[in-house]
Amino acid sequence: MSSLNWGYDSHNGPDQWHKLYPIANGDSQSPIDVKSGEAKADESLKSLSIRYNSDSIKSLVNVGHSFQVLAEDKENPSVVAQGPLKATYRLNQFHFHWGASNDFGSEHTVDGKGYAAELHLVHWNSDKYSSFAEASKNPDGCAVVTVFIKVGSSHPGLQRVVEALELIAAKGKQAAFTNFDASTLLPASMDYWTYQGSLTHPPLLECVTWIIFKEPISASSEQINLFRRILSSAEGEEACPVLANHRPTQPLKGREVRASFQ
Repeated sequence: MSSLNWGYDSHNGPDQWHKLYPIANGDSQSPIDVKSGEAKADESLKSLSIRYNSDSIKSLVNVGHSFQVLAEDKENPSVVAQGPLKATYRLNQFHFHWGASNDFGSEHTVDGKGYAAELHLVHWNSDKYSSFAEASKNPDGCAVVTVFIKVGSSHPGLQRVVEALELIAAKGKQAAFTNFDASTLLPASMDYWTYQGSLTHPPLLECVTWIIFKEPISASSEQINLFRRILSSAEGEEACPVLANHRPTQPLKGREVRASFQ
């Protein structure tokens, strides 16, 4: 296994990552199981300020283990601030995690219960650092806004994303994807849990303030099924769909989970 081909199969999956990335056994790894009864309601947590600009979304790309919708932040960046954050964080990309079936595919769980899929909106501290790469090397570098997805009615915002996936079926494919308002993927309630953790796939850097919305959004089983058509193989190679791409929950190791609500 080289660092170029980590994945989610038995030979290169999460149980093997520590061989290349010793931080996989670190003290602040993600995801976690949020134990709602043990989360500390913190009145000092402000409400989140999320300002997403549809002009900042530019393209989507198949990165082999998932796909990412990429944001550029030259003119009017999409940003998140306040809440547990002490700076303004710019949207870098968003992506999803899913499972082999719609019964379970989320990375985080709540009281041991998972969801069909999980959305990660990945931001970096643009007040303090000059790039996502620089920010991700620091404990206050990144903020990931997290939305659980349950099976239910079809989601109109998500529909535009899944319809575009056929353009990037093979690994390495990229396509234009513009004029998309990422805030359409957020739940109605802004109640959230927060804790300090890591990226959930290599290089697993412990740089993330996690903001996990309590309320899930709904998507149809047909929409979630389309995630599994993404290929980890390039054009011309034997087709190898990404059937699952979630990391199991990691030990909390004394970290505190705070809630913005009672």
